Amino acid sequence: MTDLANLDFLVNKSQWRETRFQKRTISADLAPGEVLFRVDRFAFTANNITYAAAGDLLGYWRFFPAEEGWGRLPTMGYGDVVASTHPEVAVGTRCFGFYPMSNYLCIQPASASATSIVDGAAHRADLSLFYNQYSPVDTDPLYSAEHEDEMILMRGLFMTSFLSEDSLADNDLYGAEAVLISSASSKTSIALASRLKQTGSAQPIGLTSPGNLDFVKSLGCYDQVVEYGAIDSLPATRPVVFVDMAGSDSITRAIHTHFGSQLRHSQRIGVTHWEESPNDDALPGPEREFFFAPAQAQKRVGDWGASGFHERLSEGWTAFRDASPAWLRVERRYGREAIDPVYRDTLEGRTRPDRGQVLSLWENEQAAAGR
Repeated sequence: MTDLANLDFLVNKSQWRETRFQKRTISADLAPGEVLFRVDRFAFTANNITYAAAGDLLGYWRFFPAEEGWGRLPTMGYGDVVASTHPEVAVGTRCFGFYPMSNYLCIQPASASATSIVDGAAHRADLSLFYNQYSPVDTDPLYSAEHEDEMILMRGLFMTSFLSEDSLADNDLYGAEAVLISSASSKTSIALASRLKQTGSAQPIGLTSPGNLDFVKSLGCYDQVVEYGAIDSLPATRPVVFVDMAGSDSITRAIHTHFGSQLRHSQRIGVTHWEESPNDDALPGPEREFFFAPAQAQKRVGDWGASGFHERLSEGWTAFRDASPAWLRVERRYGREAIDPVYRDTLEGRTRPDRGQVLSLWENEQAAAGR
């Protein structure tokens, strides 16, 4: 195999509005034990902006190194093995996992089996196993060929929501009766509200902007929906938990101030309002806790075993996925010209909540599939 032309989408790690493409050559002559993926397509959601926000704190910039000052955002996607010198990984293996916004990805598996390929590259060695793992679709219990787009759009964020709800339930909702969820139109929030509704563990209350109010109400997964400007209309006499997907100082401060001692727990997850980051040190009420989903997943694998964990996750995921066509329309876009507009619209909060963006750096569907 000859050397391969690769394109990377790069983001300035300190100025996220600055982006560029970089061309480079990928060697097809692999070292012993390496695996080369051809990245088919990947999803881009507000979750990926959260990766940028937590890029240094939680190591998201380290998954796919770039030159100094620049980063390659991780995304959920599919890749096909086009070259392998690893005895347990066959050419043609298709995997779900964490991929850069690039044409190719070379990994160095520390372990490989029919069900899991784990990258052991030095720069990923101390990062979460849940992000270093690539799942061959032939043995993936959550995989469905006709739902590939939904899988890369929502599997990762559903897992975050599944584990967030589980973490709250694991702590008896901190004595709360309702869960306030900001950025209620985001897919992660919808997944969390749906999960709360499914388990019946607490009343989900959605907080949203006026422009998304009707959409959020139409979902049916929130028991109540309130505009951000009307937070003080909510009764402050019963205990609540706040799950923050917005990361907005004004919204966070309004909730902490209004509910006071009745706010039993404040959990940070997303940053859809990334330019309005709150000053946590100056907030009244409970200390804010950043929720890191892999830690809860690790705990539950220990509690339930791997098969028990995946059985529960699969049941919840299937219910959420099967309900999504009622509110979600997937839009596939191909070629480098599609990448930057979707990135900027997502960064600036201009995306429609009822759309899901699936992207590829290949020029069309046939090229993405290697045909």
